[in-house]
Amino acid sequence: MGNHPDSIRLNKAISDSGYCSRRKADVLIEQGRVTLNGSVVSLGDRAMPGDQIHVDDHLITKKTNLVYIALHKPIGITCTTDQRVEGNVVDFIGHKERIFHVGRLDKPSEGLLLMTNDGDIVNKILRAGNKHEKEYIVTTDRPITDDFIRRMSSGIPIAELETTTKNCHVERLSRFTFKIILIQGLNRQIRRMCEYLEYEVLTLKRTRIMNINLGNLELGTWRDLTPKELKELQEAVCESNNNSYAAQKPSKDFELKKTAPVVKTKINTERSSPESPRRRRGRTT
Repeated sequence: MGNHPDSIRLNKAISDSGYCSRRKADVLIEQGRVTLNGSVVSLGDRAMPGDQIHVDDHLITKKTNLVYIALHKPIGITCTTDQRVEGNVVDFIGHKERIFHVGRLDKPSEGLLLMTNDGDIVNKILRAGNKHEKEYIVTTDRPITDDFIRRMSSGIPIAELETTTKNCHVERLSRFTFKIILIQGLNRQIRRMCEYLEYEVLTLKRTRIMNINLGNLELGTWRDLTPKELKELQEAVCESNNNSYAAQKPSKDFELKKTAPVVKTKINTERSSPESPRRRRGRTT
C-alpha cells in the first residue's frame, strides 16, 4: 500500500505552517522533538490533513471542522481525491470540506465507503496490524461449494502481491452468493482470491466497516455518522497505532500454491440482474 494521495511529508507540513524551514524541521525531527498525534516521528514520515503535529509542546497544526460521512458508493465511481479523474468520489459527493476516503472500494464495486477529514482516525483504521473488520456480500458465476468456503477462509496466495491472505470468515448465503469478513485491505483482494479458485466475481458490495453498517442507505447517497456510531468508532480505534499507515510487507509464509485445473460444468446460472447504479448527488447536511 503506497502513500495516501493527500498525505505530505512532515517537514513540508511544518514548513507550510510557517514555524520554520524544511531543513530546520528535519533537524527538529532528528532531535526527537516532533510528534504526530502524540507519537514521536522519524525522518520521512508523512502527515494527513487533520493530523496534530507538535514541536515540543507547541501545536503547529490545528484540526479543522471534522467531518465523518458514510457513502453508498455506486459502481463506476473511482476512489481518488485527484479531481482530474472523471467520476472521482470527491466531486461525486461535492462536500464543502476537503475530505478523503478511508481505504478504497474498486470502481466496479459498490457499497459502504467512509469519508472524512480526520487524518488521525484514517491512520488507525487503515493500518493492517489493527485488524479492523470489513464485511462484503459477493455473487459469483459458479455455485458456492463447501471446498470454496474452506479454501477462501483458510488463506489464498496472491502472486502479484507476494503474500497469502489471512484467515477470514466466509459464509454461504445462497447458491451463488457468499459473505466474507476481512481484516486486510489488499488491492482487489476478494476478486483475486476468487480468481485463484477459478471463480468470477459478478457483484461485490461492502456492507460494513467495523461498527458502521450500510443499512438501507440508498445507492449514490451519503449521510453523516450518528453520534453513537462515531463514539463507538473512536472507542474501537483508541488503542490502535496512530502513526501514518505504511505499505504492507509481503507475508513471510508466502508460497505460490498450485492446484489441479478446475473442470467447469455447464449449469443454469440464470438469475435477476443486479440493479443498475444510479448516479445521485449526495444531500447536503
